[in-house]
Amino acid sequence: MAEVREDLEAFTAELFDGFFRADQRRWGQVYVRGLLLDGKRKSVEPMAARLGEDGNRQALAHFVTSSPWNPGHVQARLAWRMQDAIGPEALIVDDTGFLKDGDASACVSRQYTGTAGKVTNCQVGVSLHLATDRASAAIGWRLFMPSGWDPASPGADPAKVARRGRCGIPAQAGHVEKWQLALDMIDEARSWGIDVPLVVADAGYGDAAAFRSGLEERNLPYAVGVSGRHSAHLADARPVLPTYAGTGRRPQMQYPDPPRTMKDLVVAAGRTAARPVSWREGSRPGASRSGFKRMYSRFVALRVRPAGRGIRRPADDPELPERWLLAEWPATEPEPVQFWLSSLPSGMPLATLIRLAKLRWRIEHDYREMKQALGLAHFEGRTWNGWHHHVTLVSAAHAFCTLQRLARDPKDTAQA
Repeated sequence: MAEVREDLEAFTAELFDGFFRADQRRWGQVYVRGLLLDGKRKSVEPMAARLGEDGNRQALAHFVTSSPWNPGHVQARLAWRMQDAIGPEALIVDDTGFLKDGDASACVSRQYTGTAGKVTNCQVGVSLHLATDRASAAIGWRLFMPSGWDPASPGADPAKVARRGRCGIPAQAGHVEKWQLALDMIDEARSWGIDVPLVVADAGYGDAAAFRSGLEERNLPYAVGVSGRHSAHLADARPVLPTYAGTGRRPQMQYPDPPRTMKDLVVAAGRTAARPVSWREGSRPGASRSGFKRMYSRFVALRVRPAGRGIRRPADDPELPERWLLAEWPATEPEPVQFWLSSLPSGMPLATLIRLAKLRWRIEHDYREMKQALGLAHFEGRTWNGWHHHVTLVSAAHAFCTLQRLARDPKDTAQA
């Protein structure tokens, strides 16, 4: 225990080294230690009760809610530390819900969250994670602001707008789509010097053509979930120049046949196009060398040209960009069950494509550990800054746990 305490003190000293005031550095370390202690509730009061002589409830509450420190500075130091420790293969973006009973907390509203699987009263946070199959760490957070909280939005709710001041919401903060918050965090991480070998996201982000276009404009490869309803041409389709009638504007190059939905393209390829792929070890006992069952399914991989609204063609090329369309089609299912689009190279092995597209499982592991063991959703304050401070400190506690696991066994993988 003494050795772990020393490791924690060294880790937090590195994270909070940029704090000008000694009391901020002290209470930052104490707050992270409180999150790591055993206990069902990780809000300020029960943590203070478990911290012994460091259990100053008022000081902890002030540090997390009111103290004017920038969580971005801590996140940057966390990103540098974890990039070196993990060697990430991807940056993963996702969001999670923080269920609320009342309506006084910043940006709380009735909205959909996958946490509850329905529309409910909650806050939603968008997060950014460094990840490999063996480890991952959250390095960025943004609290999503529903349009009702934005006085400049046509959907502004006067009651919610009136609570902005009490919640300490900055005047310049407004409603921004989740996919744009994700791009903003990716830009911030790149400004810190974080490498982005690949961006992974689920269909909540991949369905937004503007998100994919934003990644392409930044020359960032991606593997993102999409709905099968989106349209595309097969890669061998070629645009042609329609006959010119001799009047009006000359026609532009067009594809002679209309695009088809991605689901229809995969179904047309047929079950025989599906290939069995094993992409990682799961958590259940199995017959593999490690003793864990291998994750296995069947997949169709097609080269396609996504079409439809929001798809941008290169200025000097009449053809739509060529991408991977991946579809999971288990042998027991009558049709494909999941789809991805990827800009990874055409010659990449199918098993590698699937493993990277499926890397989002790390997000679920992070959320589960941060919520169940580290109190991610236990913050009882109502302010904008307090929420961002708390989730950043929980991310620090989670990163410390990850570093401890890697130190015990660098080959150890947290299974899902």
